[in-house]
Amino acid sequence: MSNVFIAFQRNEETRGIIEAILEDNPTAIVNEQPAMVKIDVPGSMTIKRTTIEEKMGRSFELQEMQANLITLSGYVDETDDEFNLSWKN
Repeated sequence: MSNVFIAFQRNEETRGIIEAILEDNPTAIVNEQPAMVKIDVPGSMTIKRTTIEEKMGRSFELQEMQANLITLSGYVDETDDEFNLSWKN
């Protein structure tokens, strides 16, 4: 099974996003660098708007992630409530 990954700039704005991803994806592997955080997950990753809102303490639109997004790997399936990365056959 191949990993999917997403990487964000490391700053205060992404802290809640990263915490939410780790909560919703218990098999996630975090690689923290001075300027970025890369998160690998075997198979697929789900990023939930509601979990990010809980962590940030405010409303959040998933498109806001793109302001601090560096790169990602996998096929993207996005709704207003979830951002999913996976490797589809």
